[in-house]
Amino acid sequence: MHTYPEKITQEEQLEEILSRPGDKVTEMVARLDGDIIFLGIGGKIGPSLALMAKRACEKAGVNKRIVGVSLFESAANQKKVADHGIETIHGNLLDMDFIKSLPALKNVFFLAGMKFGSLEDLSLTWAVNSFLPALVAEHFNQSRIVAFSTGCVYPLVPVETGGSLETDLPAPVGEYAQSCLGRERMFEYGSSKYKTPVSLIRLNYSVELRYGVLVDIALKVMNDQPVDLAMGYFNVMWQGDVNDFVLRSVEHASSPARVLNITGPETLSVREVATEFGKLFGKKVTFAGNEAGTALLSNSTLAYKLLGSPGVPVSLVIRWISQWMLGGGKLLGKPTHFEVRNGKY
Repeated sequence: MHTYPEKITQEEQLEEILSRPGDKVTEMVARLDGDIIFLGIGGKIGPSLALMAKRACEKAGVNKRIVGVSLFESAANQKKVADHGIETIHGNLLDMDFIKSLPALKNVFFLAGMKFGSLEDLSLTWAVNSFLPALVAEHFNQSRIVAFSTGCVYPLVPVETGGSLETDLPAPVGEYAQSCLGRERMFEYGSSKYKTPVSLIRLNYSVELRYGVLVDIALKVMNDQPVDLAMGYFNVMWQGDVNDFVLRSVEHASSPARVLNITGPETLSVREVATEFGKLFGKKVTFAGNEAGTALLSNSTLAYKLLGSPGVPVSLVIRWISQWMLGGGKLLGKPTHFEVRNGKY
């Protein structure tokens, strides 16, 4: 069981906590056969996810090849990943020849995706979210694949239901969400055609101190801006717990592909979370609009049965974020647009 500090003040401390492997991850990598490749490692989650895998291997005393593939935003970002002992490969995953050149390692984590700005280039959104998964499913057909998806493939549901289940039919709103369902279908096709074990991770939403739904709300409160109540309820999960769940989901990959909702257990209220940030910041909170009776919500009961419960409560993350922001901590400046109800990101 991890122990967590009351306050996080440095990025190095934050990144250590996000990538700290628990006993279950360590035990899993000790059992797992084969090496590991992370496709699209350069995003928000990839570096800490891969580092958790690396640290778990070291803790377990097993030697695995761990590879991270990305275009990388900069040479500095690539070096940061490489400095942790992760082998990096720079290249464009939409290039079929590049895909074919990648080592077909046994365990594949697919993190590539496009959301922000998806309206500006819909053809690229579909290429990244649907065409690329088809290429990956083909090249890595003898591997196990864990692929990030999103809870956005579900419809908005009445808040009192507690969220969509994996058995509910998808009903994606807007082309971004539709392209994400396309991603799932391509991996499902590969799983069916080649008997490739696949886990599809419908994540909704990952949070840490530099970005996420909680940071989006906190920024509104801190900057004396009205908090939009259009999407009045939401789910989140601490990114360190997300990393843990995602890594261990490789053992639950199957053919046909298995779908797993990964998020926190609570249905959170935007109004209540904003009010709490107001108390922590000493700010008066203002709101815009009213809560609708429906929201984008997921139910993670199945994941908890398979993987256990998340370790970090939202109440602690809220305190961490308030302290981080009051101390001038770095933010990524990448809003989630969680309040969008029409699918236009």
